Amino acid sequence: MDPPRSGLDKRVVDALLAQGPRTLAYVSCDPSTLARDAARLAAGGYRLKQVTPFDLFPQTYHIESISLFEIKWVCFK
Repeated sequence: MDPPRSGLDKRVVDALLAQGPRTLAYVSCDPSTLARDAARLAAGGYRLKQVTPFDLFPQTYHIESISLFEIKWVCFK
């Protein structure tokens, strides 16, 4: 996912949780919306596995990051 600075809409998070992919990659340009969305994903059964920051805009305060989430459990239907 590569959401806008405002982060993922609640409906998008709900749709992701309903689909239940095993792994999610989240590209973020705003740490505060990443934190909010990570909490929503964690409440839905995902765990944050890794965060890698990237300084794509040297000499500014902007930091991009890629976060990997894994589902905590797998339910077979």
